[in-house]
Amino acid sequence: MNKFVFAAAAMLAAMAQLQAQELDYATFMRGVMEGNAGYRAARMEVPIARAELEHARKFNDASAAFAYGNNSDWDVAMGQSAEVEVSKTFSIGKRRSRMAVARHNMEAQEAGLQDYERNLRADATVAYLDALLARELARTGAEYAENMRALYRSDSLRYSRGDLSEVDVTQSLLEAEMAQQECLMARTAYRNALVRIDWMMGTPARGTRTISGELTRQTRLADLQQMLQESATRRQDVVQARRLAETAQSEVKLTQMERMPDIDLSVGMSHSTRVRNEEAPAPPFNGYTVGISLPLPVSNINRGEVKAQQFRAQQAEAEAEAMWHAAQAEVIQAYHDYTVAISRADAYGTSIMEQALEVLNGKMYAYQRGETSLLEVLNAQHTYIGIRQDYATSLYECMKCWVELQRSCGSTEFGL
Repeated sequence: MNKFVFAAAAMLAAMAQLQAQELDYATFMRGVMEGNAGYRAARMEVPIARAELEHARKFNDASAAFAYGNNSDWDVAMGQSAEVEVSKTFSIGKRRSRMAVARHNMEAQEAGLQDYERNLRADATVAYLDALLARELARTGAEYAENMRALYRSDSLRYSRGDLSEVDVTQSLLEAEMAQQECLMARTAYRNALVRIDWMMGTPARGTRTISGELTRQTRLADLQQMLQESATRRQDVVQARRLAETAQSEVKLTQMERMPDIDLSVGMSHSTRVRNEEAPAPPFNGYTVGISLPLPVSNINRGEVKAQQFRAQQAEAEAEAMWHAAQAEVIQAYHDYTVAISRADAYGTSIMEQALEVLNGKMYAYQRGETSLLEVLNAQHTYIGIRQDYATSLYECMKCWVELQRSCGSTEFGL
């Protein structure tokens, strides 16, 4: 009795652990957005850009100078002096230009982060679909292997009764072994797909055993013109390219401002003690100075730096335009792929599989009665399994193409 209770408790614990390891799509996506190491690293670009903007707001520091002079006061009594001077460099327009560059760069990094999130969500969804397809193929492979084992057991009995030749039973054995190998490969592919989704969540050793969800035919309608219009504002990679073009334009302005000469202003005060020299006595006095310093920007005759930055700005504009054209092409291509995937999924259906299964059952029945050959049974079995695999693949392609269509439009929602 105790052994039975212990075995039942162990079985319940194993089932609970297995259920705890089951993963659904919503939980998977939360895990990806919270635990993906690449996404955590990408998110640091925004605070870095904000810190650079804060750094660009700084002003030039003022300088203070102190000088002491002793005019042989100990020898000829010419007195002593002390000077204090405060100076500051003024850069006309440079601070504002630096802030503009840093602000546009921060906006570009924010758009880049949103684009990274869009691609991460899409890649994660495709990885989940890969796991669903691998699971379905593993199920089909297991059913195929079990059918071949059952056929071999039946043929072995018929061979022992003398109703079947040795060649046929050997062929059944070979088919069963080949089906078993295909089943093992399908299971391995499924396990590797589960490892990949664990890795995307940042927990490659999580050990997910199974996932929930099924491959289904997508019935969502898509309007091409509307998607093309939406992609103009939703595609964050296009927005990032535009912000980078604005950054390049701001850098042109900054380069021009940096060629402007800085102005140094200074204010000073000095105090001289009494001069007690008999030949040239003098009372103590205070002196004041105000100074301005302007460099002579002769080197600005060379405008190579400005021209190079202007060319970079033109290049950034061209890259932004190329990105927009590429985004439009991606939307159109993804739309065509999606419509074809729907048509391909419609070509397969439950009716075809039911017909293939009826043919297989009919061949099996005729084979058991000795009315057909083993080759016809194997052909019917391969046809049925192939149709099931093709149907699962067509559903997978349909769902994947929908994800890619949403990705091309800039969407970050890929709910299954």
